[in-house]
Amino acid sequence: MAASALVGASGFGNWSRLAAQQALTQDQLLQFDTFGNVSLIHITDIHAQLKPIYFREPSVNIGVGDNRGQVPHLTGADFRKAYGIEDGSPSHYALSSGDFSALAKAYGRVGGLDRVATVINSIRAARPDALLLDGGDTWHGSYTCYKTAGQDMVNVMNALKPDAMTFHWEFTLGSERVQELVAGLPFAALGQNIFDAEWDEPAEIFPPYKFFERGGTNIAVIGQAFPYMPIANPGWMFPEYSFGIRDDNMQQMVDEVRAQGAELVVVLSHNGFDVDKKMAGKVTGIDVILSGHTHDALPEPVLVGETIIIASGSNGKFVSRVDLDVQNGKMMGFRHKLIPIFSDVIEPDKEVAALIDEQRAPFKADLEEVIGQTDSLLYRRGNFNGSWDDLICDALMTEREADIAMSPGVRWGPSLNPGDNITREDIFNVTSMTYGQAYRTEMTGEFIKVILEDVADNIFNPDPYYQQGGDMVRIGGMGYRIDVTKPQGERISNMTLLKSGEAIDPAKSYVVAGWASVNEGTEGPMIWDVVESHIRKMGTVTVQENTSVEVVGA
Repeated sequence: MAASALVGASGFGNWSRLAAQQALTQDQLLQFDTFGNVSLIHITDIHAQLKPIYFREPSVNIGVGDNRGQVPHLTGADFRKAYGIEDGSPSHYALSSGDFSALAKAYGRVGGLDRVATVINSIRAARPDALLLDGGDTWHGSYTCYKTAGQDMVNVMNALKPDAMTFHWEFTLGSERVQELVAGLPFAALGQNIFDAEWDEPAEIFPPYKFFERGGTNIAVIGQAFPYMPIANPGWMFPEYSFGIRDDNMQQMVDEVRAQGAELVVVLSHNGFDVDKKMAGKVTGIDVILSGHTHDALPEPVLVGETIIIASGSNGKFVSRVDLDVQNGKMMGFRHKLIPIFSDVIEPDKEVAALIDEQRAPFKADLEEVIGQTDSLLYRRGNFNGSWDDLICDALMTEREADIAMSPGVRWGPSLNPGDNITREDIFNVTSMTYGQAYRTEMTGEFIKVILEDVADNIFNPDPYYQQGGDMVRIGGMGYRIDVTKPQGERISNMTLLKSGEAIDPAKSYVVAGWASVNEGTEGPMIWDVVESHIRKMGTVTVQENTSVEVVGA
């Protein structure tokens, strides 16, 4: 921070230093010395999680190029050391992956939008004109969201009274449904990079920015939707729109709002953290980037020049509060707090709790039906594998009689602890999407390598603007070696069929089962039915540690 004229402070607050046996209080979590004249509240990547959940942070998050060894690419003990977090503390549990199941017993579930509502109401009590901004990935990721085509989330989010949002997975509801929902929103739906594909002009339904007068300050909020929609998700679902980063247009929008008197410029972004860092270095005049998409939870902002970047986690697990001192059209300083939503500590807002139960009531029996139990910690996240995806791959190979299984490297999905029941809701929390067909096909060894190389470049290209995927595609039934430092086409080697130990033959065909294909017309049973059938047959699930991927150069 020494290189900047900004005066900044960020705090975990008193809650971070408590030992596990000491009781947290709501007052400790919400304590904040109001500062300056403007407050921003940021939530992002909720993925339709209305109720409290368990959510384990990743233990592997590799940075490449200039981001190697930089946050958010520190995990576990390295992350705790970087931020001075004590082992076993509440912030250890909230922010890193180690000892997760043991700490989950001590600290309980996180999230729940009724608890988020309590936090938002508390901030508004201290700062009535605070801006609430939603970074997107809101109308996606649960049973009820799938069954209501996003209506459950719209109803609950409207009760929280956001001022603006931007988008990613929402578009997989299909453009017609998105347009229908956006038309009814009582707040701004922003995206400077959402263009009409045919005319290459800004899409009228998604204005690039909106002005707000708060704390005597003229604030411009510019929206930045996920840039790589047709690459990461099925373009045929939203053919009217094109996306992209559009730095030149972003600069034009920043200059435009400044010319109109904006004293504070906030970008509500779904770029992903490394992309936001690069954008902050290229586009001048942005004061704050509220970062989403990569699900990073950082207890302190990252400063790029005079721009502060805030990362607020995912799944309703955190709320960020940023207080700013804006004087004479310039941001002079900030105070920031990443507030963990410990659901046993924060009192639920009664009205929002009732509204959530109302959305879920028609589906209650289906949601709560127990399909099996787990002896293992089930989690998703990490660059290469998570035990939920290992289980999904096992289900695909068994139920679809395949040699190899592929599961997409998506980041969303809560965790389950050993001994937990697995309900139908839990299965949908890690599989729910509008293109969940489980395909079964034949692929040559050569083609499988092409897929792996392509996905690897989407993650490990040294230029963040070419990092267009989630995490690495999860593979069942096959092992491989990856060197993350190599160029595209040279990262993957030693591909091996696990059941026989023999090398994958480039010329030979293998039966491959997978799901979440972006190709239109994909046929097969829905993935949640495949997984449910598999878990029912197993009764109790045990997922062995996955050692099939050898990572070099990390």
